[in-house]
Amino acid sequence: MEAFEDIRKKVEELRARINYYADLYYNADSPEISDFEYDSLMRQLIDLENEYPQLITADSPTQKVGGVSDRQFSPVEHRVPMESLQDAFNIEEVLAFDTRVRQSAPAATYVVEPKIDGLSVSLEYQNGVFFRGSTRGDGQIGEDVTANLRTVKNIPSKLTQAIPYLEVRGEVFLSGKRFEEIVEQQELNGEKPFKNPRNAAAGSLRQKNPAVTASRGLDIFVFNIQQIQGIEPEGHKESLDYLKSLGFNTIPFYNQFADIDGVVGEINRIGEIRGTLPFDIDGAVIKVNELALRPILGRTSKFPRWALAFKYPPEEKETDLIDIEVSVGRTGVLTPTAVLKPVFLAGSTVSRAILHNQDFITEKDIRIGDRVIVRKAGDIIPEVVRVVAHAENSVAYLLPENCPSCGAEVFRDPEAAAVRCENPDCPVQMLRHLIHFCSKDAMDIEGLGESILERFVNEGLLKSVSDIYRLKEDDLIYLEGFGKKSVENLLGAIENSKDNDLSRLIFALGIRHIGQNAAKLLAERFLTMEAIESAGFDVLSAIEGFGQVMAQSVLDFFAIPQTHALIDEFRALGLNMKSKKEIKDDRFSGKVFVLTGALENFSRQEAAAIIESFNGKVSSSVSKKTDYVLAGEDAGSKLQKAEALGVEVISEAEFLSWIE
Repeated sequence: MEAFEDIRKKVEELRARINYYADLYYNADSPEISDFEYDSLMRQLIDLENEYPQLITADSPTQKVGGVSDRQFSPVEHRVPMESLQDAFNIEEVLAFDTRVRQSAPAATYVVEPKIDGLSVSLEYQNGVFFRGSTRGDGQIGEDVTANLRTVKNIPSKLTQAIPYLEVRGEVFLSGKRFEEIVEQQELNGEKPFKNPRNAAAGSLRQKNPAVTASRGLDIFVFNIQQIQGIEPEGHKESLDYLKSLGFNTIPFYNQFADIDGVVGEINRIGEIRGTLPFDIDGAVIKVNELALRPILGRTSKFPRWALAFKYPPEEKETDLIDIEVSVGRTGVLTPTAVLKPVFLAGSTVSRAILHNQDFITEKDIRIGDRVIVRKAGDIIPEVVRVVAHAENSVAYLLPENCPSCGAEVFRDPEAAAVRCENPDCPVQMLRHLIHFCSKDAMDIEGLGESILERFVNEGLLKSVSDIYRLKEDDLIYLEGFGKKSVENLLGAIENSKDNDLSRLIFALGIRHIGQNAAKLLAERFLTMEAIESAGFDVLSAIEGFGQVMAQSVLDFFAIPQTHALIDEFRALGLNMKSKKEIKDDRFSGKVFVLTGALENFSRQEAAAIIESFNGKVSSSVSKKTDYVLAGEDAGSKLQKAEALGVEVISEAEFLSWIE
């Protein structure tokens, strides 16, 4: 009895772990473990439930598909369930699958195709025109992502034939090349990079803004007919050929076999070439070709009995870690990279591997000179899996205490594992600082957009942010595209920005964790830049709306000698260092407003300034602490949340009557 109780506890622990990892994988698009490790946990649970069927419950992860629909998208009910497939991890399980099929369908043939590692979607067409696309979700209910799917280049908006109704299933993915480009850009920007192509594809497809999805360069392979009217294919291979004729980008290769020996040979062939494919696969799919046999073979509570997914283990190789190089991204994050003795891995020669951060290095105790195991995360990005042996006399590796680019002291981000250089004059970060400094919400210097700033940096005109205020007509008049009038306008905009409120300058400095609202709080609390520079932690953290993380970030920023030097330069160049906020009266004192929708008489920024001039506060999100939601035309989710929370909603006319 005691042994059975131990088994029951083990099953519950496995379910909890699997549900945790599945939520990160399917719903947060941020997996913590590899697919192989996840599949291993699932296999342990399946084996235990097979041995102790009395422990199977309806909510077990073995009995359901992993994802759920997200509330930010409208739900779509799948009339034909979008099922997952049973996994096989060795050839013996493939042979056992064939035996089960032959018992009910002795004459069955098979189609074998690569298993694309992406996000499964449904595409629906009416009279040959695409009208709806949705994610798999939990297999029964998915998310309506039609607008985002319209940005995927290989999804036809109109088919070559006007079929009355057609629903197909496909896999949205990112090519290996595009994934590498995105990760490289994320690392340059100091963003947390996607862990693998599947994670990247899922996160890209579930964006609120279709323009973001379009920028990611997603692709799709269609691999199944879910529903169709007007034609009845007899076989799976025939249906794929037909979909191709309609204009779909079908699964790139699919071959039919009369017996299981041919299937095994194809599995091995795909395994050998998977490292050379321009897209990521995590297995091969075996399907009974004859569509009429599928209802006969039936399904379990979770899987169809007419298909099987063979999963390949990740390829790993042993090599030497020669050195660790540290680069600085545009946001100041120090990124360590392992320099490896070249090794051929998953179709290409690998000589470098990402080490992520100090925590990753410390956890695996990675040292220069180690013998290590490497693999490609998602078969794309090389990473160090573990250390085989330390080199003689090796020492634990620590990231440098000073920035490799500028020599300034670096800081550990209290909210993440990142080590960051916060020197505002760090050369590697300069362009990013310039773009932010001149942006509309910061110093608002019209005419100094990203392309112009990049050009000025390349021309040697800008080597620090303060150089903006040293630009002269003689520096610009001879540049192509700059006439006398445009130079005058630009220099005028620069001069006018000197008179901006202190809060704009604070925000423009790009202090970590300090956004527009926090910059306003600092300016209003201390009134002068000098007072902010000398403020202590207790005073900073006591500001209403501030916190310890923000307070520490301000302290760290002003602890850098280069920060004081930059502010002294600004002061000498004539930039305003005082708050200009004027309180007309206290009619909105203690009241919190949220603005939503389009206002007729002024912009939202102007409305916010009016509220603040009457000592009110403006928040970007609706909560129980919100007093009023000022709603203009086409108000969206904020209005709905206000109504749900019982927050008072006021019109623009009411607002005008309050301030007149």
